[in-house]
Amino acid sequence: MFERFTHAAREVVVRAKTEARDLGQTPVDTEHVLLALLADPAGSVASAPALRGKGIDARFVRSEIVRRAGTRSTDPGVVDPDDADREALRAIGIDLDAVRRAIEENFGPGALNLPRPAQSKRKGLMRRFYGGSGHSPFSDRNKKVLELSLREALRLKHNFIAPEHIMLGLLREGRGLGAQILADREVDVDALRAELTRALNTEAA
Repeated sequence: MFERFTHAAREVVVRAKTEARDLGQTPVDTEHVLLALLADPAGSVASAPALRGKGIDARFVRSEIVRRAGTRSTDPGVVDPDDADREALRAIGIDLDAVRRAIEENFGPGALNLPRPAQSKRKGLMRRFYGGSGHSPFSDRNKKVLELSLREALRLKHNFIAPEHIMLGLLREGRGLGAQILADREVDVDALRAELTRALNTEAA
């Protein structure tokens, strides 16, 4: 499945993880994917008339996510291991963030990142998409959206999965916060699906 994702589709998944992290939320959910899809103004999802006509863009979706879910983790069971380290060091008078800044100023950004072990291409894609140790995990609902994006590609007889397929998967799943945000703005889902399908068929031609 993962090998079928175009570069643009992979960027959507990575951007969704970044958006969730920047908002301090876990797991990565459908609203973060919607936000990532709209964050590329040149993409056919962001420029779809059914969305633009309702004033739906990345700024609007981000504000809706914050309004509905805040900026704290939505999964109380997920603990950032750095938090425990930070508190332990603070107790003995060491500011972990200040230490990190000093190291990166002297040795460059990412100096504290450990090298990743070699891994198969497929395993690497799975870790990048679904998350592993140290990565924000995707929610079960979001994994379903990605699976449905494959079904949408197969339905349209496409041998690739583009951002538009992901959006179609989000619409087909229909129950996540991403879909709820669209429904609350009374987006014409049938029109949106038709617009995305036309864009995909043009891309596949």
